[in-house]
Amino acid sequence: MTKIALIGYGAMGKLIHRLAEEKGHEIGVVIDDTDSGLSAAELAEKLKGADVVVDFTSAEAVRRNVEACIAAGIPLVEGTTGWNDQREEIERLVRESVGAMVFGANFSIGVNLFYRIADFAAELFAKFPEYEAYIEEQHHSRKKDAPSGTALKLKDIVAEHIANDFSVSSTRAGNIPGTHRVGFDGPADQVLFKHTARSREGFAFGALMAAEWIIGKQGFFEFTDVMDEIVGK
Repeated sequence: MTKIALIGYGAMGKLIHRLAEEKGHEIGVVIDDTDSGLSAAELAEKLKGADVVVDFTSAEAVRRNVEACIAAGIPLVEGTTGWNDQREEIERLVRESVGAMVFGANFSIGVNLFYRIADFAAELFAKFPEYEAYIEEQHHSRKKDAPSGTALKLKDIVAEHIANDFSVSSTRAGNIPGTHRVGFDGPADQVLFKHTARSREGFAFGALMAAEWIIGKQGFFEFTDVMDEIVGK
């Protein structure tokens, strides 16, 4: 049984709590909005005793949460997005402290398989310059970052093969579930790959899988590293 600490107790935190207990894990600590004013050192004290921490909060809180986990000596699963501008500094902190962290633009298992499809498709279409790539993403109006972390990850994947610049567009409206498309448009036809999230459970299951995986490891990992180990490179 794994003892998990949750930072953030919104919809994702509550869902992870339920699914973790269904899998036989224990939720030992819950950090919610009432703890938002804690320093990294104070938070580290509250986290002690946990085997792993799962964070779904806000981009502004990521550095404090990383520092707290480093101080407590506990591996971290970082599910928050929108902190790409801090990535180099946070990676340095984790590596220099010999800590452990796994993060992902998207913890959905389906999305991470979608990344592989996009990679293979882009490699194929790169051989036919008459096709132009593009990426579209849609989310509900409550999502703050745009483009989404998933769209930016898809852009990086496609750009490994497609040298020309291509469009990445975002829509925020109503209650649209997370939807991502990678398309290749040519003079006579279009090929379109699409992933649509139906619920948050896919993200929660992936985060728990990452939490089980990171225990006992050291380093700075992406969720794609977890998937690589499971399905093979």
